[in-house]
Amino acid sequence: MSEYPFNPFEDRLSRDIRNELSEGLAVAVETGNADKLEDTMEKYRQQPLAECYRTYLDDRYCKYQVALAAISTVINDPIHRGLILWDLGLFFEVHEVLEHAWYTAEGAMKLTLQALVRAAGVYIKREYGFYDAAGRIAEKAVPVLAENRTLLVGFFDPDKMINALLDPNSVPPILLRH
Repeated sequence: MSEYPFNPFEDRLSRDIRNELSEGLAVAVETGNADKLEDTMEKYRQQPLAECYRTYLDDRYCKYQVALAAISTVINDPIHRGLILWDLGLFFEVHEVLEHAWYTAEGAMKLTLQALVRAAGVYIKREYGFYDAAGRIAEKAVPVLAENRTLLVGFFDPDKMINALLDPNSVPPILLRH
């Protein structure tokens, strides 16, 4: 089996693994029950996979354990949950978890959640070299984040995120106040 990079934009198995794991995480975050996540992890671990997939599974499993432990200690707040995932570099998972909250949100909260989903999308696209697409997504997210900063300021400094989104060479900032 030849080795190649984990890439959900060009490889179906990468995409399936990423999507199924993040869906399992979203269920675990929402319900407190990690059975679906554990079942998905086990399903893939039992398969003869290339090292890139195994590395991804192991990395995600470790980060998910940290995330779930931290999330279990916070109030049921989607932004705080999303920021825990953000600070762990789990940007696709930020997208998955916040999107679930976005469905039922209204008004400024709905717009803010959508902007945070887009902000995570910027780093997903940048990770795989889609810088033009990342720039277009950032252009949509930044004005909404700036307009709704009062919803965010209790969690993190919105300017930190906004400035990073505007700089295509920036690394994702750590946002939660520790």
